[in-house]
Amino acid sequence: MSCAQALEQFLSRYHQSYQSSLGEGPRCYARGEASPCVLQEDGEDPQLWQTIRREQPGSFANVSHALELPLHADIDEFYGQFFAAHLLFEADFGEGELLQPWSQDDFEFLQQNLIGHLMMKRKLKQPPTWFIGLLGQGDEMICVDNETGAVWRETPGELPSKKLADSLEEFLVMLRPRVAPAVEPWRMLTIPVSGRG
Repeated sequence: MSCAQALEQFLSRYHQSYQSSLGEGPRCYARGEASPCVLQEDGEDPQLWQTIRREQPGSFANVSHALELPLHADIDEFYGQFFAAHLLFEADFGEGELLQPWSQDDFEFLQQNLIGHLMMKRKLKQPPTWFIGLLGQGDEMICVDNETGAVWRETPGELPSKKLADSLEEFLVMLRPRVAPAVEPWRMLTIPVSGRG
């Protein structure tokens, strides 16, 4: 199974979990940001949303070129296949949320944030990682080691602290969707992360 297939399966389980538990799909605070994911265009938050497969997959080739750094292939599969809100999960190691681009504008903002994160790692003379989510109250990130593709816990500005999985595919299979009411976005990392919660 590829990273893209594992993500697609998790997204399917995610929407099924909300339908089974709440009788409707997930909701999020869109804060007026347009997205093809929104199911009802009434401008009221929280918005009912659905995952949308991108017609033209997103690519991080521009980020790789700008930083002169080959990026692990999983970054395109994880961030480039779908538009979605952030995805709440639970696992044996704790609770958190996965980041996903809400729209093309959000995808481009995400790329800028990842450039900032990678430049910070370079400045600190640390091996490059790229973030895919948050843990707990948002003080730790879930990051992918760019060389090996392994998934780690990481505190901004520090070296990764604990390996969670050998690959992004393995990591996604471990996750269980967490059904919860939409909450207004609250978090801010050292490197700002875009998106809805």
